[in-house]
Amino acid sequence: MTCCVPSDFAVVENDPAAIENDGAALGALSRRLGDGTAQLEFAVPDAHCAACIRTIETSLAALPMVRTARVNLTRRRVRIVYDPTQGSPATFAPTIKAAGYHTYVLDPSQESDGDPVLAELIRALGVAGFAAGNIMLFSVSVWSGANDATRDLFHWISALIALPAIAYAGRIFFRSAWRALRVGKTNMDVPISIGVILATALSLFETINSGHHAYFDGATMLLFFLLIGRTLDHLMRERARNTISGLARLQPRGGTLVRPDGTREYVKLREIEPGMTLEIKAGERLPVDSVLLSPGSSFDYSIITGESLPHTIDVGQPVVAGAASLAGPVQVRAERAATDSFLARMAAMMEAAEGAKTRPRRIADRAASLYAPVVHTIAIGTFLGWGLISGDWHAALTNAVAVLIITCPCALALAVPIVHVVAAGRLFERGILMKDGAALERIAEIDSVAFDKTGTLTSGTPRLVRSSLPDDASAAIAAALAASSTHPLSRAIAHGLDQAPRVLDEATEIAGKGIEAQIDGATWRLGSARWCGVTDPTDGSVWLSRDGRPVGSFAFEDSLRPGAAGAVATLTARGLPVRLLSGDAAGPVLAAAWEAGISEAHHSLAPEDKLADVARGRTLMVGDGINDAPALRAAHASMAPSTAADIGRSAADFVLTGDDLGAVPFAIHTARSAARIVVENLGIAIGYNAIALPLAISGQVTPLIAAIAMSASSVIVVLNAMRLRLMTRRPRATAPGVAALKERTA
Repeated sequence: MTCCVPSDFAVVENDPAAIENDGAALGALSRRLGDGTAQLEFAVPDAHCAACIRTIETSLAALPMVRTARVNLTRRRVRIVYDPTQGSPATFAPTIKAAGYHTYVLDPSQESDGDPVLAELIRALGVAGFAAGNIMLFSVSVWSGANDATRDLFHWISALIALPAIAYAGRIFFRSAWRALRVGKTNMDVPISIGVILATALSLFETINSGHHAYFDGATMLLFFLLIGRTLDHLMRERARNTISGLARLQPRGGTLVRPDGTREYVKLREIEPGMTLEIKAGERLPVDSVLLSPGSSFDYSIITGESLPHTIDVGQPVVAGAASLAGPVQVRAERAATDSFLARMAAMMEAAEGAKTRPRRIADRAASLYAPVVHTIAIGTFLGWGLISGDWHAALTNAVAVLIITCPCALALAVPIVHVVAAGRLFERGILMKDGAALERIAEIDSVAFDKTGTLTSGTPRLVRSSLPDDASAAIAAALAASSTHPLSRAIAHGLDQAPRVLDEATEIAGKGIEAQIDGATWRLGSARWCGVTDPTDGSVWLSRDGRPVGSFAFEDSLRPGAAGAVATLTARGLPVRLLSGDAAGPVLAAAWEAGISEAHHSLAPEDKLADVARGRTLMVGDGINDAPALRAAHASMAPSTAADIGRSAADFVLTGDDLGAVPFAIHTARSAARIVVENLGIAIGYNAIALPLAISGQVTPLIAAIAMSASSVIVVLNAMRLRLMTRRPRATAPGVAALKERTA
């Protein structure tokens, strides 16, 4: 039995079992037929014979609401017409499963023809192959010495087969070439079209004039092999882009809307708006970015973090689109439309990675832009040279056609973007979102790595372990100031102080410094030591001050992120110095650096200090806070965790969706591997043309061989890019060497 799912309809991905057993959801997916009946379709991928058809149709026909049930064995789906007033469609899937067949509900609003480009290529390939095979039979008779009348007859029959076949199968190239020529431009399909048309015209000329040789077999075979190459190229590119296309399949088709009166209705994805309350059953994926309304629940965040461990979320915390509920039903409030959801942003970033104009991409594009005039000139020169020197204008035309075809820059055009597509997919699987291919190029060039501490090197959930405040009044003011901020340290203070915080009318948060407010005629500050008037901040990460005079300090405890020490060890082993840049006091900064194995640590830094530090050399900055945004923008390359502030994520080149900092050396390794493969691909493309062009000019290559060689060069480039998946295994970390730091802190 086969287990493939037909591509004619989109499968409802958010827990098929939940949808198939939900009568309201199935009713929304049904197509109304106008006579009171409705139509619903299910995939039955296990159906493979006439007995399967009879079993499924008989089982469904026994249900009282079913009018007709028809199984399409070719597409492996069953179409059910039913009366909604006679029963619920929720019984359809259990009935099919009870008959012994796996099933998926299909959404008719998402109906498509699968991959229309591939379908057109396959049809054209079939027509060209059929014509080439039949014309070859007539050509064998001509080659065997058929007399004049028989030869002319076979040539005319070949023409009758070839002309419509070439017109149909070649329209993929002709259409593309005409669109370019119509606006006064050329592309790689222009010389291909010229070559096919010239070969066909020469054959027709020979047939009309009773010539001894016609080339209909060569023209159709040429088109056949060109289409084989184009089809393989399309399949390989789609294979490379499967991570991007897979994101669309992870997006649910809709969700269950909970109305104010408590009623529930299944609505389609495009109908979900911010503010709506949705109910998510166990196993369902969230259709849009939302906020959890139900008591704490756990979600499968593997799409975001790459890890399969449950992710616990409390009431009021955000949940991203694509996360699957592990304990339902739960209710959420939609925060963003589907077009602005996490999945949509990921897909957009990965698409941008494919089209980024990196230096190698610009070189390849420039070379491809020079291709048409140069190759056309060479082809004309080949035609005139062969014709004038040998007098054999047939051979001259054949060689010119070979030049036009063999030099097609398909491989050159694919050399860079296909690598970026594979790299983006590989990074995504590891929980790393890349904004563009230029970022991939920059991170491959870095010579050092700088980490922020709180929320980046550490988990970002610090715990208040000590405060030196003199009295409860100052503690209440500190709690009030802390409650006005979302900074992790502020949250730790607000949670750790046993005070009921007063509500402040006005509080100003200054990036990289802290919070300030006027309270009872005094200026109170909660923030960095220097900002609060501490000249020698040896103790405490955060201070409280009144009118510029320190009042007390706070000390915190925060654990390192998973994989932090291993990431530092791996980076150091690869010759990349690692340093820690933090605005915290010396004690906690040096302690975190010692634990992670970082030998160079800088504490009590202002945002401008971090900016100046990353400006030296080609630094990769990894940070998360508002105060890190200038350094993230100024660094040669930058990363931010998904928990970072919006401004930090916007400034970064890469976003880490997981907690494991092992993603940092993995991204660098992937980028460097991609850079090597880009150079290899450019070398393959340029080397191929350097060898193929002289052979075609000298008459050593026929148009048929040229088509095979040109197609093979494109496939080789794509296959070489696919090697990136094998070259980017998760790097192994070695034990961190921290002797230098231990010596400093001894």
